[in-house]
Amino acid sequence: MTRSLLLLASVAAGLWARTALHTVDTAEFVYVTRFGATVAFHDGGSNAGLHVKAPWPIDSVLRIDRRVQSFDLPAVEALTRDPVTKTVDKTLAVDAFVTWKIPDTDAADRFVKTVRTPEQAKKILGPLINGRLATVISTMPIEDLIGVTDDLRLLDERNERVRRRLLGTEDLTGGPANPADDIRAKALNDYGIQVVDIRIRRFSYPNEVRSSIAERIRSERAKKVAEYESEGRKQASAITTDADRAARIVEADAKAQKTVIEGQADADAARIRAAAFAQDREFYLFMEQLKSFRTMLADTRDVLLLTTKHPLLRILQGPPTAEPPKK
Repeated sequence: MTRSLLLLASVAAGLWARTALHTVDTAEFVYVTRFGATVAFHDGGSNAGLHVKAPWPIDSVLRIDRRVQSFDLPAVEALTRDPVTKTVDKTLAVDAFVTWKIPDTDAADRFVKTVRTPEQAKKILGPLINGRLATVISTMPIEDLIGVTDDLRLLDERNERVRRRLLGTEDLTGGPANPADDIRAKALNDYGIQVVDIRIRRFSYPNEVRSSIAERIRSERAKKVAEYESEGRKQASAITTDADRAARIVEADAKAQKTVIEGQADADAARIRAAAFAQDREFYLFMEQLKSFRTMLADTRDVLLLTTKHPLLRILQGPPTAEPPKK
């Protein structure tokens, strides 16, 4: 019986002594507290490994994750701004998320003293960022938040503008930032939390807003259609103008070639006529009279009364006879 008790006591003492050892991972900060007071601090980035402390319950270990963490913000409903009447407009429900981390040992010390746990960090950052989110949305018209566009660059610029205003690095009107509105500086200085980023996940639209959104989408699409049609008409006009210019050039070239060909043909005809006239003057005159007679009688039903001595009637007597060669 005594041996069993000694064995049990030895095991218990070994287990109790084992609580004097603790490990530090590279992805965490570790605080060692003695009855609530900090007695040691280990940064896993530079002091990872096995460490010794007083056994439990004298010393306790508090571990803080030094990696980037994220959580979803509670959905917030915000009123948008009407830029025409300078009054509130439609209501939007906005879902966002936050990424954060503990950057260094000083920030970890503030985090332990003010926040201690990630769950408490959510409770602190949630209202702080949601209040800023509602303020940012209330200063923007709904068209800036739900504008329909196919240009990814414009979408990225719009999202980045909302992000800068949420973080407080840009004024609500797009001007220089007010240091008092910098959420990142406030979270880091007060709680040791470095806000890495804040992003809008989605907008939820109430039923009374959806008709406005649908009308906005139709208007944007109609605008796109008008732009495409205008561009099409412009291109069609340019194509028609180019085609007309090309046709005029081709027609001018054809006319020039026609003039050259006709001039060449007239020259050839004159040369042939001159050659024919030189070979047989009488026969040439006979052919010319025959041509004139054919032209005069081709398209007429008039009756011509001519004397037998009229030059045209000589044609009926036959072609001239060749003159005998001169001796």
